[in-house]
Amino acid sequence: MNAIEVTGLTKRYGDVLAVDGLDFTVPRGSTVGLLGGNGAGKTTTIAMLLGLLIPTAGRMIVLGHDMARDRFAALARMNFSSPYIALPHRLSVEENFRVYGHLYNVRNIDARIAELAAELDLGDLLKRPAGDLSAGQKTRVALAKSLLNRPDLLLLDEPTASLDPDTGDQVRGWLERYRAESNATILLASHNMAEVERLCDMVLVMKRGRIVDRGSPAALLARYGRDDLEDVFLDIARDRQAMPA
Repeated sequence: MNAIEVTGLTKRYGDVLAVDGLDFTVPRGSTVGLLGGNGAGKTTTIAMLLGLLIPTAGRMIVLGHDMARDRFAALARMNFSSPYIALPHRLSVEENFRVYGHLYNVRNIDARIAELAAELDLGDLLKRPAGDLSAGQKTRVALAKSLLNRPDLLLLDEPTASLDPDTGDQVRGWLERYRAESNATILLASHNMAEVERLCDMVLVMKRGRIVDRGSPAALLARYGRDDLEDVFLDIARDRQAMPA
């Protein structure tokens, strides 16, 4: 069964075709990477899946719900994290968590905040204003916010951006455990190719609004004759062809 089914997904801004007829599925319980250079259409695709942008054309079925007709039923079971979207600066981290917990109708919010603070080492940050955090701290707080409602579908945009290698490794391990324990589905946009190789079962590679290649990390490495997914990324970005079958 699929957590996401996308057919003909298109977004146009005047003469600019930001997303051009995407077709893809994301199986439940999997982690799928969405790769591509700046301007490839990754963020626009995620924004449409979140209901923040209305597609110009196409259909999205998320967690069994048609996003054009019943998106709120899906949104209650989803969440999103991006270090590039700031939480209200004047509220403390804990106050932010309480606001979002209320929006998602999270029961026993005190216990959930304490659990996430322990998991992601946020105890010393809970009383601090969100605007006073470092970039790495904001990234961890944004990830914790996205997990408040124990989502069935987690959409992540650069989830370990600004984190040092040790903390980034801990966060990746936590995401692996969360998926294994909850059977959650993760759609991950990242420029960290080692992260993609570690976390993702499948990779969708976007360029100029289209999916230009797809497959498991191992399959893509074999197809391009590379040992590193970053080299595959560069081959696609620079229009170098895959090896003949």
